[in-house]
Amino acid sequence: MTVRIVTDSACDLTEEEVAALDIDVVPLFIRFGEVEYIDGKELSVPDFYKEMSSNEHLPQTAAPAPGSFGEIFTQRLNAGAESIVCINLSSELSATMESAQAGAQESGGDVRIVDSRSVSAGQGTIVLAAAHAAKNGASADEIVSLVSDLSSRTRVYGALDTLENLKKGGRVGNAAALFGSVLSIKPLIDISSGVVEEAGKQRTMKKALAWLAETIKEHGDNLESLSIAHAMAPDIDLFAEELQAVTNLNEIRISVIGPVVASHGGPGLVAISFVLKN
Repeated sequence: MTVRIVTDSACDLTEEEVAALDIDVVPLFIRFGEVEYIDGKELSVPDFYKEMSSNEHLPQTAAPAPGSFGEIFTQRLNAGAESIVCINLSSELSATMESAQAGAQESGGDVRIVDSRSVSAGQGTIVLAAAHAAKNGASADEIVSLVSDLSSRTRVYGALDTLENLKKGGRVGNAAALFGSVLSIKPLIDISSGVVEEAGKQRTMKKALAWLAETIKEHGDNLESLSIAHAMAPDIDLFAEELQAVTNLNEIRISVIGPVVASHGGPGLVAISFVLKN
C-alpha cells in the first residue's frame, strides 16, 4: 500500500475495522475534571460510559498534540509509504485538524490533511471508503477527491436525550436556541455541514427517533449507504429494523459512539449518517 490512511478517534471505527484496513487512529484526550485520559488507550468505550454516569464532572475533550500526528506520519513515511491522507473530524468542531496540519509540516513528507466536514459514523464511513480505495491502489490525489465527494454527499442527524453535555461543550453552531427550550424536549441536530445546527424538537425520544426514520424514508432509493451510531441507547436493533424496512439497502452499519462525540452529545444520543447517491 503506497498511500496510508490516518484519522482521529472521533471516527468511532471499531478495532476490527481499523485493523482490517491498516488505518492509523490518532486519539484525542478525554478529561473529567482534572483527570485526563488518552481516548481508546487509557479509557475504553465501556469504561468511559461508566465514568460519565458516576463522575460529578461532565467530560470534556482536547485535540491531540501535533507531535502525535507527526510521529505517525514519520513512521509510515519511513516504512515506505509514498503519501499519507489524514482525514479529520470537522474543523468547525475541534482543533484536531490544525494539529494534524502542524504534524504534517513536521514530517516533511507528502501528507494531505483533509477535513471530513463530519464526525462519528459520518467520518467513519468516509475513512473506510478512503482506506478501501488505498488498498485497491488509488493515488493520494484520487483519495482526496473521493473524500471531498463523499463529504459533500454525507448527512448526519442526531436525536439528543439531554442538552447538558452539548451546552457545556460549547460546540453548538446555530443550535444555541435549543437552550432556551423546556428541559423535557428531545432536540434534533443536523451536523451535515460540519457544525451543530438545530433540526427540530420532539417531546419524547420515541418521537425523535420517528423523525429520524422519516428523514430516511424521505430519501427513499437515493441512499448509497446508511449507518446508525448511538451512545448506549436502548432498542437500537429495533430502530435498525425500522430503518431497514424503508430502504433498499442490504446492510445498515451500527456503531457505538465513542468518548469524543459522546462527551458532547451525552448519553442516549442516537444518530443516523447516510451518503446520498450522485
